[in-house]
Amino acid sequence: MLAVKNLEKLIKIENELKAQYEGKLSANAAEIEASAKKIETMQQTIAKQQQSIVELAAASTESKRLEQTNRELSNRTGKLQDEVETQRKRVKTLQAELRAERAEVKKLNQLDAEKLKNNLVSCKKKLAERTTGGELLQKSLSKSKSKNAELQQEITELKAQLEELQPETEENSEEETTS
Repeated sequence: MLAVKNLEKLIKIENELKAQYEGKLSANAAEIEASAKKIETMQQTIAKQQQSIVELAAASTESKRLEQTNRELSNRTGKLQDEVETQRKRVKTLQAELRAERAEVKKLNQLDAEKLKNNLVSCKKKLAERTTGGELLQKSLSKSKSKNAELQQEITELKAQLEELQPETEENSEEETTS
């Protein structure tokens, strides 16, 4: 009988221990499940944030590229404007030289016939060379003006694109802060 009583006590102790630890085990299991859910939501949040970062990085890269292109075009425009100004000065100088040559030709026409013929031939050559040079400079000047106009147009288009991109990046950053 003593063995039966001991056995009953052991069964009773076993049941009490089960009851005590089952509560703890179920609480631990619930805590583990809650932690797993929390980890899963955090991973989803991290994935969303990574996607936002990638999108913002791409937009930032595009914006930086546009800014760089804008700076390059501004530099080119400045250089072309300087070149146009140089060409204008050169044209003015050549026109002044052309006037001087014409005045010289006029004086030579008043001198003796043989000298006039010789001088006339040489002056015509010089005049033809300078006229050709002037025409080339005029062509170069017109080309430079057209290039400058094209570059100015391209700059305005790029500025418009940049202004369009900036509100989009601001909206994206506002959406992130609200998330």
